[in-house]
Amino acid sequence: MPVSKIESTHIEKLGRLRRVTLFSLAYLLFVATFYAQEIPEAFKEKVERIVQLMPKTYVALDTELKSEKGDTTLIRYFANFSKENNYLEGEAFALNQLGTKYRNISQYKKAADLHEKALELSESANNTELKVLSLNMLGVVYRRTDAIKTALDYHQKAMELAEEVENPSHHIKRHINISLNSIGNLYQTLEQYDLAIAQFKRALKLEEELGNKLGLAINHQNIGDCLEQKGDLEAALENYRKSLAYNEEINSAYGRVICKNSLAQIYLKQNMPYAAIVLLEPLHKESKKIGDFSITSSVFINTGWAYTKLAQYDKANTFIQEGLEMAKSHNMPSNMLNGYQKLSELEEARGNYQMAYEYFKKVDEYSDQISNATNLRYMNDVIVRYEADKKNNQISVLAKENEIVRLRLRKNQTTLLVSALIVGLISSILYILYRQYQSKNEKRVLSLEQTMLRSQMNPHFLFNSLNSIKLYIINNEQKNAVHYLNKFSKLVRKILEASSQKEITLAEELETVELYMNIENIRFSNEIDFKITVDESVCPTNIKMPSLALQPFLENSLWHGLSPKEGEKKIHVNVKRKNQSHVSIEIMDNGVGRGAAEVNKENRVLKRKSVGIRITKERLANFSKDYQNKFDVDIVDLFDEGGNPIGTKVILDIPTI
Repeated sequence: MPVSKIESTHIEKLGRLRRVTLFSLAYLLFVATFYAQEIPEAFKEKVERIVQLMPKTYVALDTELKSEKGDTTLIRYFANFSKENNYLEGEAFALNQLGTKYRNISQYKKAADLHEKALELSESANNTELKVLSLNMLGVVYRRTDAIKTALDYHQKAMELAEEVENPSHHIKRHINISLNSIGNLYQTLEQYDLAIAQFKRALKLEEELGNKLGLAINHQNIGDCLEQKGDLEAALENYRKSLAYNEEINSAYGRVICKNSLAQIYLKQNMPYAAIVLLEPLHKESKKIGDFSITSSVFINTGWAYTKLAQYDKANTFIQEGLEMAKSHNMPSNMLNGYQKLSELEEARGNYQMAYEYFKKVDEYSDQISNATNLRYMNDVIVRYEADKKNNQISVLAKENEIVRLRLRKNQTTLLVSALIVGLISSILYILYRQYQSKNEKRVLSLEQTMLRSQMNPHFLFNSLNSIKLYIINNEQKNAVHYLNKFSKLVRKILEASSQKEITLAEELETVELYMNIENIRFSNEIDFKITVDESVCPTNIKMPSLALQPFLENSLWHGLSPKEGEKKIHVNVKRKNQSHVSIEIMDNGVGRGAAEVNKENRVLKRKSVGIRITKERLANFSKDYQNKFDVDIVDLFDEGGNPIGTKVILDIPTI
């Protein structure tokens, strides 16, 4: 596909704007020439053998050169040797590999030239696989430089060629997916998010059939980006996490950087700058190692955005400016627009409205540059034409498929019926097994909740509490009786309400705990010093936890720690932030300690098995499944300087992310 004069000028302009990279390119060429003289003999022999056999398929070439295709020196040697021996497919394969390397280090002019030459060679060799590869690679290069019109032309041409193949190879199928994915990216650039998601989901289905985890990672990432732009942050977060999981599975450093940057962007939009910084700061070195300045620029700009939200303005300015400089030096209009936008927000936060306005004008300027009217009109026409053609083709294909299916049904009706019955039977068995597993799990959770409620509504506790209130009435202490009866009724109501909820806020849990301690304190003649302290950095109304989770630990402190103790009795509850992902709740008493409590327990005539803490741990484990981080429970014995027990401290770490 020839490139128009305007688009050629566009790429030439990119080259001129990146004068800084010319020296680097010259150096690379020098190094390549130098090392070409030291090519290993084993590789030279391999190249001679490949050129002698002259395989025609991409898979054959890729299999032969899989271990060397990342080495530009060796691949350049293979390209030159293929050229000398008029092996068109080999030279085209090598030039595409080199073009991809240059693209990934943002040298787009060089990459485009290499892919163009590879396309010419593929056309001369009449090799469809390599033509499709070259067209798609050109489309990716032009998409990276925001030349939307040209990019879409290349990807459409690649897809048309690939779909014309009657028995497509694995490579052709992969490149149909690449075309779908890239066309989706272009729709995404035009803010046609629903059309883009449709393309990505189609590609996702095909990638699942091929078992290509890299393709699955890429498409989940793209779907997440579209959902983020539409404002559906939770759905975007889910897709980004799926993409990250696939990238971790295939150990893709490049994919991990992109996914973590996207997750951080969501956290920033959800006003969680600390969580974003935890993800972003390790990416500074990682993204630079990869060499893709597009993603590195975005990582630095997002880091600056996070520090703006934390009011660390000088630090924010440093990171945004560094990211913006990368975008400028490699002519990335989208990243430049983002950088100026974040600088405008930074200056506005500083109160420097004049400078904020100047940056905003830059944002407006680059926005116009990216979304110019000519490109948009062209693209809207292309979208309509492309979708109409695709629908007509799909109707034609469906009609043929229906005819084939109808003929097959006539010939193989019995086989299909038996197969359907077997599939139905297996599906029914699997469904029954799944329902049994689900039912068993639900019963287990329900059993935990019921056991917890029985623990909270312990008959001894109810009887003793009412007995204590009765004593106030007998002693004619009406005011105290009414006061504690109100608290008792409120506590019972809260316990019953909370038992029907999977989780409540920390504020509600602390209120319930205070009521419980007020009632229990009656039985200790109000001699227990009970206090709740909440750190200023913690907002109890925003933190979720399982209902009635603290009471078993308080009951333990009361009846095993303080009940046998003489003198001053204290229970203090301290709530503080442990880190960005956990809130720590400390329950500290000055009781006899666990050692003495165990002795007292053994000496009792009536022994009661305590299950409240075990149940609470199980409930916390079930609760933390919905969070990235796990809960933790630690019980610490306290001793004085002489080694004598002076109490117990229970530490609960509740996940918040």
